[in-house]
Amino acid sequence: LYNRGEERIRAIKERKGIEILSNNDNIVHGFAELKIVTSNIAEAIHGRDVIMVVLPATGHRFIAEQLAPHLVDNQIIVLNPGRTGGALEVLAVLREKGCTADVVVCEAQTLLYASRSINPGQTQIFRIKNSVPVAAIPAHRTPEVVNILRTALPQFIPGDNVMKTSLNNIGSIFHPAVTVLNAGRIESTFGDFEYYTEGITPSIALILEKMDKERVSVSEALGFQAMTAREWLYFAYDAAGRTLYEAMRNNRGYDGIMAPKTIMNRYITEDVPMSLVPIASLGRLCGVSTPVIDSIILLSSVLHNTDYWATGRTADRMGLTGMTLKEIRSFIIEGIRK
Repeated sequence: LYNRGEERIRAIKERKGIEILSNNDNIVHGFAELKIVTSNIAEAIHGRDVIMVVLPATGHRFIAEQLAPHLVDNQIIVLNPGRTGGALEVLAVLREKGCTADVVVCEAQTLLYASRSINPGQTQIFRIKNSVPVAAIPAHRTPEVVNILRTALPQFIPGDNVMKTSLNNIGSIFHPAVTVLNAGRIESTFGDFEYYTEGITPSIALILEKMDKERVSVSEALGFQAMTAREWLYFAYDAAGRTLYEAMRNNRGYDGIMAPKTIMNRYITEDVPMSLVPIASLGRLCGVSTPVIDSIILLSSVLHNTDYWATGRTADRMGLTGMTLKEIRSFIIEGIRK
């Protein structure tokens, strides 16, 4: 286990592991021992076949910069999750930093666990998703990567390509808008309500459906089929409904997940610059307008007094500037940059 600062891992280091809690009898719980807990990234990845990157997507660029000098041939980097364009940005940064190691960069469509950190060295898992697609750059390397990952995590399945895992990032739909539209309630109750089951009302669900339609349209313009948020809920949680609101209400995996205590949280600080901005930026690249998504980016920027367009993961940061749509598809599928 690696973290850039000692403070956050001190308790884990002292206990030599993490205590896993769950109220679900189907989820393994207990104490998970860790052999290495360090703030030295070279020590953490030395001799490792698979490097699992599990942190907010705002840290992907930093991690890629730190990894670049220490990577060796045949290592596999998996972003859990990539959000939107994560694998593309990490690969671009590795190139910028002169990394010549033959590594495979992959991304998971979403985090495998619905979980929360309870205390230092202690986490609670509410639900483990049925299936989570993982894709590599280039796409033809995906099956070999997934075969390796499934020896430990059988829920991982092959995704078609990183553009599909990126644009099937449903957190982009469920996180920023719900937080922005519940800003008053979050501030007045300090998040004392269930985020999904109470925070998503029929009216808010309608807005989410409009955002979702824009996301799917961007994906189609790029030449990739994306599932709708309602389809994803059934795929990930077996939650069905005639509308997005009904499907959300029927998802027991979200029960008990409370709202953030403040509007200054990762549902905006991560999901706006690393999910909504790249979707909107890709939309501009392929001529698809995203007015509802743009409005949530703007409102989030106002709430946080931050220009999320300036700090976000744009097409340029994903290394796609100057490429035609055909060249982008070729790079995603074949790994060939023309």
